[in-house]
Amino acid sequence: MHLITLFEWETDRIKELLSLARELKAQARAGKLEPTLERKTLALLFEKSSMRTRVSFEVAMTQLGGHTIYLSYDDVSLGQREPIRDGARVLSRYVDGIAARVYSHRTVEELAAYSRVPVINALSDMAHPCQALGDILTIEERFGSTQGLKVAFIGDANNVARSLATLCAKLGVDFTIACPRGYSFDAGFQQRVAALASGTRSRFSTTESPAEAANGADVLYTDVWVSMGEEEKAAEKRRDLAGFFIDAALVAKAAKRAVVMHCLPAHRGEEITEAVIEGPRSVVFEQAENRLHAQRALLQMLLA
Repeated sequence: MHLITLFEWETDRIKELLSLARELKAQARAGKLEPTLERKTLALLFEKSSMRTRVSFEVAMTQLGGHTIYLSYDDVSLGQREPIRDGARVLSRYVDGIAARVYSHRTVEELAAYSRVPVINALSDMAHPCQALGDILTIEERFGSTQGLKVAFIGDANNVARSLATLCAKLGVDFTIACPRGYSFDAGFQQRVAALASGTRSRFSTTESPAEAANGADVLYTDVWVSMGEEEKAAEKRRDLAGFFIDAALVAKAAKRAVVMHCLPAHRGEEITEAVIEGPRSVVFEQAENRLHAQRALLQMLLA
């Protein structure tokens, strides 16, 4: 079984993962983790560099008794030095799992199509399912449950927003994104998520007003305006997204118990202010930690 997007995972399977993540987190803090992945090897196939994704996967594998092999773009150059399908067929004969952080979603799809072992999408231009799982784990910890909650995402409808919207729809969480015209989800994705939300009696909506999205929200979420690989669009995106940020005034429109989330790294003074990310509503660093716990559960489910 792979994790390419969260659309492919049944809701019960997702809930099982989140429950296991909480259990393993408690075990880790008590020093009682079992080496369930002893003699297992995870390949970290990274076209894009990362601190959080790399370290959290390496630590999770180590804590469960396994180990990792890090392969950068220069090491492998899939699609350049050799076809992706060839690399997948060779690499999956050496290792027990592959976590791929890539530019194009087609790359991780092709890896999964030709791999003998589980492939995890550790980030692509279309989806970031591992981030969304850590996010929901954080929300559950803060509120005790996801039932009746409203998440407001402020900014570009990027890979993080897409995965979070999918997961919210599957779990019955209301999700609204505020973004400028031309920066929202494509029509096909909106229809697919809206159908999921209808099935869980939750709401999925889009708006061009950050204030409208934030009104009464339990979670305010944002991300950088310019992702890695979009450098040539930086000036245009900063201009178009200039009004889509989280500051104290926007937080004041949210519910009194609301928390603020950001997947990091943050550009303080652009999509979020210094005062908010360092303020009492921020759960940004708990959220970053929970990437480790969610991914530890994911690895155990897929590789044990």
